[in-house]
Amino acid sequence: MPTALLPHSLLCWLMLLAINQSHGQTPVTYQNIAPILHSRCVLCHAAPQPPLDLTLDSLEHLLSGSRRGPIVKPGDAEGSELIQRLKGSSLPRMPMTGPPYLSDEQINLFERWVNEGLQPGPTISPAAQPARPGAGEPVNYSHVEPLLTLRCAKCHSTNGLLGSAPEGYILTSYAEVISTADRARVVPGAPEASELVRRIRGQARPRMPHDGPPFLDDEDIALIVAWVQQGARDAQGIPAELPAGSKVRLHGTLGPNWSLDGLPLQVTPATRLDNAPQPDGYVQVRGRIQHDGTLSIERIRPR
Repeated sequence: MPTALLPHSLLCWLMLLAINQSHGQTPVTYQNIAPILHSRCVLCHAAPQPPLDLTLDSLEHLLSGSRRGPIVKPGDAEGSELIQRLKGSSLPRMPMTGPPYLSDEQINLFERWVNEGLQPGPTISPAAQPARPGAGEPVNYSHVEPLLTLRCAKCHSTNGLLGSAPEGYILTSYAEVISTADRARVVPGAPEASELVRRIRGQARPRMPHDGPPFLDDEDIALIVAWVQQGARDAQGIPAELPAGSKVRLHGTLGPNWSLDGLPLQVTPATRLDNAPQPDGYVQVRGRIQHDGTLSIERIRPR
């Protein structure tokens, strides 16, 4: 077909592709942007009720657009709603969990993908193949991060589905997950003393994630438990320090000899026992982490 008869958008795409090839630039494909979509967009834009029926968990769904129509125009990044939302020239700016929004480098990657014609590349969603440690390999944050991102961060972020993060607990980065600013939710080496573990197991109510059921399956829970048990390692494999002196606040079932679902509690004459907590009762426990990892309990009360 003579170039004069080509659609303008296709002609632009062919010209840009030729320029990229002449400069030795590797074309951007869906494979390059899929991890960003998975970590920053699928939190909200996934089944069963995505905003405006826009699902972003696969190339097919992205190209299907929303109930308002397509969100990308091949060869026309400037005219594509996806790019306008990422840049904030169309409101509300996305991702809804921002700030921070996507970096300029990430947005540029999306612009190139659109301008180069929405090349598919491999279409396997990263959500379908979560990273798992190999046999004998320690569990680190990179193994549990996809679970926290997909199932927890939609609410536990600075601007999540519920507004501010519930109880101020943010789950969008390693530093925030293990933060002890308010209290320790993760106690390295001690899953039973970790509020995060107790919530996803259902030992503490309400069980998390908040949008369950379905909740995390046994394999996913076991992965997070192993991560905590092995020291809550960062993505480089370095274990977290025990936050001795930090506060804890745990919910669960009180057992014999001052235990919480089998977790021993250090109860002293100074411990407040409000409203006569009884064995087999559901209680709230407040205390602090000792240097040996045990819990010194300041207060127990029925809930």
